Amino acid sequence: MGIGSRRASTGAATAALLLCFGTVGTAAAEEVPADDTAFTADETSDINDRQGWEDETDQPITEKETRRCTGPQTWYEFSSKRAYHVPSGWNGTKYKDGPGGTMSVSVTKSGSISLEISGSGEWSAGAILAKAKTTISAKVVGTVTVTTGHTYTREISRNKYGHLQYGSWGYKVNWKRYRSVGNGCGAPKEIGRGTTTLPTKETGWKYWETKS
Repeated sequence: MGIGSRRASTGAATAALLLCFGTVGTAAAEEVPADDTAFTADETSDINDRQGWEDETDQPITEKETRRCTGPQTWYEFSSKRAYHVPSGWNGTKYKDGPGGTMSVSVTKSGSISLEISGSGEWSAGAILAKAKTTISAKVVGTVTVTTGHTYTREISRNKYGHLQYGSWGYKVNWKRYRSVGNGCGAPKEIGRGTTTLPTKETGWKYWETKS
């Protein structure tokens, strides 16, 4: 069974870097250049149908670094992360077929999957990305370029509808930014918080089924 007219549509193409800013005001020392390098399909690992990889709930992160009286005046901490398939947000990368049969799909339109940050207070996108590379995964990037191709075939269970969505096997992270107070020996002041969605160099098709 071909995908035919059952292709589902998605939103418009993702911009080169999507940043939902609160108030941005970081110290010059923290202005780490954002990783705007677009990794193409030739530079990524194509991993399809990674069943059981995504986390259903946030996984806590314990920061072990001691900050008493010394250290930087401001810093970031990640409180939790979640393995998450970051979908490509344009037509030609999402399909539905069924009931039953076989789905044969491929990426028909190129685009990019980019870092997204939402937050309040003071923060720097580049600094958050740099910390994520060392705390979450070295595979985290600012932007992944998706080219056409990436063909995949999947059997659909009897009487079920199959769905395939292309994207990046990335992460969702909750973060906070702090500033030391006084001589730095007391409790720090929170000056920013939010969430970020981080793509990685690993891309591929995510599959799931529904009754209708």
